[in-house]
Amino acid sequence: MFRNKEIRRIAILYCIIVSAATAAGFKIGIMAGVLELLSACLLGIIFYVFTRARYQKIAQLSEQIDLVLHNSEHLYISEAEEGELSILQSEIVKMTLRIREQNDALKRDKKYLADSLADISHQLRTPLTSVNILLSLLEKGTEKKEQKALIREAGGLFDQMDFLLTSLLKLSRLDAGIVIFKQERINMSHLLSASLCPFLISMELHNIQIQTDIPKEAEISGDFRWLSEAFQNLIKNSIESVGDNGRIEILCVDNPIFTEITFHDDGAGFGEEDLPHLFERFYRGKDADATGYGIGLALCRTIIMHQGGTIAAQNALQGGAVFVVRFPK
Repeated sequence: MFRNKEIRRIAILYCIIVSAATAAGFKIGIMAGVLELLSACLLGIIFYVFTRARYQKIAQLSEQIDLVLHNSEHLYISEAEEGELSILQSEIVKMTLRIREQNDALKRDKKYLADSLADISHQLRTPLTSVNILLSLLEKGTEKKEQKALIREAGGLFDQMDFLLTSLLKLSRLDAGIVIFKQERINMSHLLSASLCPFLISMELHNIQIQTDIPKEAEISGDFRWLSEAFQNLIKNSIESVGDNGRIEILCVDNPIFTEITFHDDGAGFGEEDLPHLFERFYRGKDADATGYGIGLALCRTIIMHQGGTIAAQNALQGGAVFVVRFPK
């Protein structure tokens, strides 16, 4: 306590005042001097006890803060009585809680980054290994016909890697918040027509029937290009699910509260264990024959959520998978 310069100065000043007052008291009379000395001693003891108690509380608070800073498992700071110390302690508790939350968030982000890098590395390693095998076969000198087939296969693998890297770049930009979405009125019929356009030839070749029911007046607010990409991912997922001779149904419900778009296919649907994880990145399902990189649905959800919408997946009662996208008015 006496290491504090202010306390030492106050003590010295107090002793000078007490000495002067006591001397003046003894000049008046012995009883007056004794009374003055006893009063000064009593006041000094009270001041010492009170100040020492406050310093002990401050020291205890300092020790607890030190524990919080150096021990990740400790987060308890005992409550103080009402007063300035209690207010200070309350603010320190709020600060430590906020720091702990930020620290936990940083740990989660670090783990997520590490897992993502591991997944990306794994996803890229497979096509790169295949390309290396193809190149080694070409080096051995094969027939011209076989060389063309190997080159086409290598080109397909490079296309897969390009798709993966492009999708990951888009996800990274969305996560970083550097994408600025346009807010424009979008006609749902126009949006779905543009989304279906890249798949029309493929659906015709595989004899996939498509049925749509979109009110002409149905509109939403958002970014046409990004929403078109999200819907293309859903359509692509449905096409892969139904296979040849399949059927896809796209319905739209528009009311004063929300606009809802439903994508329903007559494929095999989802496994119950897969439903909670469908929109997780790099999740490919429990099925050993699952194809793709498990990134399309994650990108789709991110785009829709960034524009105020929601997306959910479920199995239809009559069979097949259902994706429900909803935009509130």
